Amino acid sequence: MPDLNDAAQYSPAVHIDESREAMGAHAAAEIAQEIRARLARQAGVRMMFAAAPSQSDMLAALIRETGMGEKSIDWRRVTAFHMDEYIGLPEDAPQRFGLWLRNAIFDRLPFAAVHLIEPGDDPAAACAEYAAKLVAAPIDIVCCGIGTNGHLAFNDPPADFDDSARVKIVELDAECRRQQVDDGCFTKLSEVPRRAITVTIPGLLACGAIFCVVPGAQKKNAVRRALTELVNPMCPASALRLHPHCSIYLDRDSASDVRL
Repeated sequence: MPDLNDAAQYSPAVHIDESREAMGAHAAAEIAQEIRARLARQAGVRMMFAAAPSQSDMLAALIRETGMGEKSIDWRRVTAFHMDEYIGLPEDAPQRFGLWLRNAIFDRLPFAAVHLIEPGDDPAAACAEYAAKLVAAPIDIVCCGIGTNGHLAFNDPPADFDDSARVKIVELDAECRRQQVDDGCFTKLSEVPRRAITVTIPGLLACGAIFCVVPGAQKKNAVRRALTELVNPMCPASALRLHPHCSIYLDRDSASDVRL
């Protein structure tokens, strides 16, 4: 791996709002603006979404941003992807990220296409199939969050910033799995799958623009590390500073350890 601190680094645009709801609305307005701008100059937009309770306010506000007239978004020209999925859950398990996103946004807007990660009986084949879909054309927009351990998608520390894969199978660490319980997605740790499929760090960074939405006091340490520590694999979210067009949206709780 090259020396990350010799690599080109950028300063993400950091926005701090008074509440989680205001943060979600702020992020959604700017994501919608980016979608409209891209649709004005290209045939379609390809977007990748994170599935997590932290994204709920933004996704609900993004649906409201569809608009009318000059501010309308033609979702029939938008293709959707998501960034990770558990291995081993039943297809109808409510914790599956694809199902969560269908309920939150995918089934509520007329997307041109929605590509879900389907691990099935051959997760390795599913990785290859999904990677092929991702690299078929550029990903324009990534909407993501940051985990309590600093993960991006399911890239737990230490993350591979120079991964040759775009999608891979990972083993989830204890803190990542605990977050799923703390978020209310599972009732106990033993229910949380130990393996998942995830888009890699290079797969996430190979996009036109990143919009990262991070509410809540439980994320404040990860936010501080991502924004102030050296870019390093032990804080995967620090890789956001390697992208030239990244915006980060915080509420007062998640921003409480950050001095900008």
